[in-house]
Amino acid sequence: MDSGEKRLHELGYKQELRREMTLFKTLAISFSTMTLFTGITPLYGSSLLYAGPASLVWGWVVVSFFTWFVGFAMAEICSSFPTTGSLYFWAAHLAGPKWGPFASWCCAWLETIGLIAGIGTQAYAGSQTLQSIILLCTGTNKGGGYLAPKWLFLCMYIGLTIIWAFLNTFALEVIAFIDIISIWWQVIGGSVIVIMLPLVALTTKSASYVFTNFETAPAVTGISSKPYAVILSFLVSQYSLYGYDAAAHLTEETRGADKNGPIAILTSIGIISVFGWAYILALTFSIQNYSYLYDPTNETAGTFVPAQILYDAFHGRYHNSAGAIILLFVIWGSFFFGGLSITTSAARVVYALSRDRGIPFSSIWRKLHPKHKVPSNAVWLCAAICILLGLPILKVNVVFTAITSICTIGWVGGYAVPIFARMTMAEKNFKAGPFYLGKARRPVCLVAFLWICYTCSVFLLPTTYPIAWNTFNYAPVALGIVLGLIMIWWMLDARKWFKGPVRNVDGQNGKECPKNPLPLLSAAELLQAKPEGRKAKDGHSYVKLVEFIPSVVTRLQASVEVLLSAMVGAIHLLEEYYYTRYVFK
Repeated sequence: MDSGEKRLHELGYKQELRREMTLFKTLAISFSTMTLFTGITPLYGSSLLYAGPASLVWGWVVVSFFTWFVGFAMAEICSSFPTTGSLYFWAAHLAGPKWGPFASWCCAWLETIGLIAGIGTQAYAGSQTLQSIILLCTGTNKGGGYLAPKWLFLCMYIGLTIIWAFLNTFALEVIAFIDIISIWWQVIGGSVIVIMLPLVALTTKSASYVFTNFETAPAVTGISSKPYAVILSFLVSQYSLYGYDAAAHLTEETRGADKNGPIAILTSIGIISVFGWAYILALTFSIQNYSYLYDPTNETAGTFVPAQILYDAFHGRYHNSAGAIILLFVIWGSFFFGGLSITTSAARVVYALSRDRGIPFSSIWRKLHPKHKVPSNAVWLCAAICILLGLPILKVNVVFTAITSICTIGWVGGYAVPIFARMTMAEKNFKAGPFYLGKARRPVCLVAFLWICYTCSVFLLPTTYPIAWNTFNYAPVALGIVLGLIMIWWMLDARKWFKGPVRNVDGQNGKECPKNPLPLLSAAELLQAKPEGRKAKDGHSYVKLVEFIPSVVTRLQASVEVLLSAMVGAIHLLEEYYYTRYVFK
């Protein structure tokens, strides 16, 4: 018996998912979930404006440092509890029988809020990128190009949300294949941008400018306090460096999960820390004219700083915007894949929580599509809430900040519950896995918990002064109302019947437990609650399709490796050409 499966059995759960994933596959999916572009790209311009390049560049290093504490704390818990339910399950068991139900209730709701808002962040950033692509394709802002107005921007936002909901309802079999494409899209696309952008740019900023230049913009942001400006400039890093819990969600499908789960979490943090910093440096070194980036009369209308940096680099070298448009499309694809994946996860959380009657009108949201056997009602509920979050686009200028705040507080706040429970529990009640922090456990958990609290706090702050209706960060109000109602519901009613995850194997004799008439959130199904496989019209199961996918993926991987080798060779040739013509000329 696999060590991870053995530990799962000890925790009272039988092996239900196929344990076939290797460390590499788990790591790849975790890296894809964190995503390189979707975190940094949309907030890069505002973070650069608050306090200049030095604060942005070193802010990533500082946030990465504290993120390691969160990663270490979660890796230790994952090693002890290698279950698919991860955060929800961890919170319930670490908090003990008295506080476990409340801890799992808070964790489940925080994650639900974070994931649903996460769909909105991808839809907004994807619409913003698409707006820039349309503008550059139609002649740029200076050449009479078309800049999508707010009403059309909202339509693009809604359109992306509906497309993701449609695919999750009627094309679920395709999503697994799309996830594989997404992984390679991130790796190859990120490598190309990081390497090519500084080479294409006619001039690059000096190292002293990138690493030491600090400047605020009180005339634009209304923020004259330097410490406050620095705090806001860190937001891009804090928003980008989470999502590594995806490795924990896959532990019941990973071989040796009690070892490979923690390794995947920590390795994901390491890769994205290095890759993300390289992406920030590539953008910052390639800036041609700092003040021109925010000029409303520039080629991208001052709406999207990364787009202007790409345009300046390629237009300056080749006198056209084709290269910038291609790379913007790569970035847009990242948002599309990210939104599709988050919609899948959000719907599974809502579906699972509704089976516990943990959501109002839960009898509706836990229903499956009669033909496709997917939680379609939950999918469209997530899409509807996401659309509601985006409606202020028509009147409010900081919608993305608000949605990002809700997403980060929900998602990262869910990490705090099991970490706090681990820090305060008696050590004799904790059965350590292969990855164990020993005496360092409490200091590590304390730093991780305090860092999460700080992160959640700063995302509630105003980002522009003076505060007006069109610059108001409505995240505190929205979160306050929702979380307040959830807590009132808990105190008045939910605490009487909500018990958290339920075992399906007797921990003493190994026999399967009787099924609960109303299944609660099971650890094996919190994020990956997969409905029964449907039958095709000819009576054949979709098992054949599932068995066929690995062979396709293997061939695709081989093809991608060949393509990657060719691209690396091309990059080397380009680099040699650049140095021959411009450096050693």
